[in-house]
Amino acid sequence: MHTPIYLVLANGTVLEGESFGAVGDTVGEIVFATGMTGYIETLTDPSYYGQIVVQTFPQVGNYGIIGADFESTRPWLEAYVVREACEEPSNFRSEGSLDGFLKKYGVPGICGLDTRRLTKIIRESGVMNGKLTSKSPYDHLDEILEEIRSFRITHAVESVTCKRATVSVCEEERFHVVLMDFGLKENIKRSLMARGCTVQVVPAHTSAEEILALKPDGIMLSNGPGDPAENIEVIATIEKLLSSGVPMFGICLGHQLTALAAGAKTIKLKYGHRGGNQPVKDLFSDKVYITSQNHGYAVDSSSLPPQVGTVSHINLNDGTCEGVRYQGIPVFTVQFHPEAASGPQDTQYLFDEFVRLMEREGKQ
Repeated sequence: MHTPIYLVLANGTVLEGESFGAVGDTVGEIVFATGMTGYIETLTDPSYYGQIVVQTFPQVGNYGIIGADFESTRPWLEAYVVREACEEPSNFRSEGSLDGFLKKYGVPGICGLDTRRLTKIIRESGVMNGKLTSKSPYDHLDEILEEIRSFRITHAVESVTCKRATVSVCEEERFHVVLMDFGLKENIKRSLMARGCTVQVVPAHTSAEEILALKPDGIMLSNGPGDPAENIEVIATIEKLLSSGVPMFGICLGHQLTALAAGAKTIKLKYGHRGGNQPVKDLFSDKVYITSQNHGYAVDSSSLPPQVGTVSHINLNDGTCEGVRYQGIPVFTVQFHPEAASGPQDTQYLFDEFVRLMEREGKQ
């Protein structure tokens, strides 16, 4: 017997479905992700901190849960919304079901509702908050809407960053990279190690002086959740690192924080980019790539002083900034995910570019 559960949107819409995963009520920012595969990576991506994630692909969980594919040690999202949750996964790598995974980590889920309708609401009205509740909301809807509308995602980076520094040693070490953890995806670290980098992960609050004292060949700025402008101390740290001469590569939140440190501004998008099918044009090579993305904010291209940096990539759907190359310093950043697990892998060349940058700067 399936238990009814309700998803209440900030605009007053109530959607009814069936409960799966953990039992419990929660409030979060509702966003949709368009990936046809990669739900394990979505579930364990710290960038979804504070959010209720809607999968637009109709069936989720069909290949089970696979620990080796996790992007972090646990899920960070508030709740999970799917059209159909597969109860009997079929995959030789599977270690359990989606339902069991959500129960284990206390994440409530709702299935059996019209995710197509929900996605259209978000696209037309913009990202909004919502509440998942096991109690019928109709008798106290005004009270619930007040709770929903007062919700804000705050202290996101400090909630997901690592508590202490760790080192992953590459046996064939060519470079030593310090990776600032704003909510990193493990495949960033794997992609660096595959190219001969020993990776030292440090918490987001690590100072510029502490980072430079480690004598890195390069500095990597990870992805992460929340409003980039909230991270005032981190932005100040990056501003100092920009003048250090050490090669730097930023991804997603790392891209936005670097732009803020350089004097640009960020804007919140109507419903963001989340999924593995975003077309991006590299303005330097004149090539178009299909990219994986997960962000609700973007760098405001018009706010980037030309003497500071040049927009290197743009999103072909809405023209927003997808990359910046900085003038006179060995620094570049991108909004999308070149490490992209579960794909696409079209933009892995950017890690090779980072390696070449470290080679070049190391010889000077």
